[in-house]
Amino acid sequence: MVQLRNHDSTSSERRTIMAQAANLPRPRAFNRFMAMRLFRKDRPPEVWDQPIEWPLGDIEAAHRIRDICRSAADSAEKVASRAGKPDTRRKKAEAERYERAARVAMEIAMKIGDDLLRDSAVRQIIGLCLKANDQRTARILFRAVGAASIREDVLQEYPILRQ
Repeated sequence: MVQLRNHDSTSSERRTIMAQAANLPRPRAFNRFMAMRLFRKDRPPEVWDQPIEWPLGDIEAAHRIRDICRSAADSAEKVASRAGKPDTRRKKAEAERYERAARVAMEIAMKIGDDLLRDSAVRQIIGLCLKANDQRTARILFRAVGAASIREDVLQEYPILRQ
């Protein structure tokens, strides 16, 4: 960068320097993560990393599972889209993010007392697993669904689980 040689420069020299500085190349993107790094702020905690205040009611637990599945859906899609590509640091981070979210959602679902509400929550987790192309986990979770109507809906939405 251009620095002023002395403090008594004229205003025309300052204008020239400011015009030159304005024409310097700028970074391509300034996203919120750059801003967080610049202002020394950490990333906000994920939905599944936030502490749970037990006892959590069945409806609140189902809402929490839905929020977790929605938040992790983008990571699940990225994991599925990069299936045949070589492992990168970003791919590993997305896979870890998806796995953490699915694990926490399953732990919460196990503690739901109402069978129909639990089956509905498990359906959300099955959708998350299939977005990540994690058919093995989705099949195991599908076997845990007891309500016939939810089983039919899941099979209608995801015919791959029929096998």
